[in-house]
Amino acid sequence: MGEPEANDQTAPAEAAPPLSKSARKRLLKQQRLEERKAQRKAAEKERRRRDLERRRGEWEEKLAGAATEEERARMVESRKETRRERMEKRSEERAMRIERLRGAAEVGQKLVIDLDFADLMASKEIHSLVQQIIYCYAVNGRCASPSHLWLTGCQGEMDNQLQRIPGYDKWIIEKEKKSYIEAFQDRKEDLVYLTADAETVLDDLDLKKIYIIGGLVDRNRWKGITMKKANDQGIQSAKLPIANYLKMSSSQVLTVNQVFEILLKFWETRDWKTAFFQVIPQRKRGELEGEIEAPEDNAPEDAADVVSGSEDGAETDLEDGGERKKQRTREAETLEVEEGDSDIAEAAAITHEDKEADDEVTKQREPTN
Repeated sequence: MGEPEANDQTAPAEAAPPLSKSARKRLLKQQRLEERKAQRKAAEKERRRRDLERRRGEWEEKLAGAATEEERARMVESRKETRRERMEKRSEERAMRIERLRGAAEVGQKLVIDLDFADLMASKEIHSLVQQIIYCYAVNGRCASPSHLWLTGCQGEMDNQLQRIPGYDKWIIEKEKKSYIEAFQDRKEDLVYLTADAETVLDDLDLKKIYIIGGLVDRNRWKGITMKKANDQGIQSAKLPIANYLKMSSSQVLTVNQVFEILLKFWETRDWKTAFFQVIPQRKRGELEGEIEAPEDNAPEDAADVVSGSEDGAETDLEDGGERKKQRTREAETLEVEEGDSDIAEAAAITHEDKEADDEVTKQREPTN
């Protein structure tokens, strides 16, 4: 009897090993999150469609109520003038934002997001981190005194996903394939890694220092890795003084965009308490230390995952998106036109829905010669 051929296709395939109980729970949780994400996306799309139809209807009624063709023509021209003014205002704001960001490259506080952990993350986790980086860039552009933002370790899958961000090539930041140790090899004594595991508490920001935020969506797998990295490299480490001002409901772990915005807020106000209360969502604060209450609207919602620490509360964070998160998502989606060179492209993106409604009705109502 001959030996069976190596490429015998009739051999039964090995059955996949059964998932453990914890793995099944994680899988079900991820499926629930994906389902809710799809539902929220569909609901937002439907809301925008209804909003567009409502504005169309209101504009049609307004035009229909005009007593004469001349009055109708004045209404159309007024609408166009309002749009032009809005376009000019946004163009001015964009120019000022670009000027601030370019100035920050000369005199701003250097803040680095360390992207050397990409090989420890799955593609979805890298995507989550990229979303947080988008938020960082958006809030930095709005800030009156923006930081000099650096991304280091931009390689492999991380760089691929960053390159897919609309308008990323126009971002006014430093993008380094090298690590921060290589990029700042002559300033090693000025490097300070921000990590919740540090013993030193960050009391103030020093323009001479270069503060590093660990870009790792770790899902509770890599505890203490940023602290170990700082120790191995022989650089300073520090933690935000969160415990001095409030009690967190779970851990003191924050997302990359939250840490980044806290640093910007502190630089603006020179007050840690104000920075924490304006950035950290109410649900994460637990029992508050003190009497200051910042409006919940001022607290940015978390990105999909926590960074450099526990995943506790991530599901709740996603469920509690709210208007603030939607606003930031829309801002991120328009970064390409906001940082581009074409006023026409920017205006088209920003006023797309209004213009679509206006043009359609104007074609129907505008008097003909």
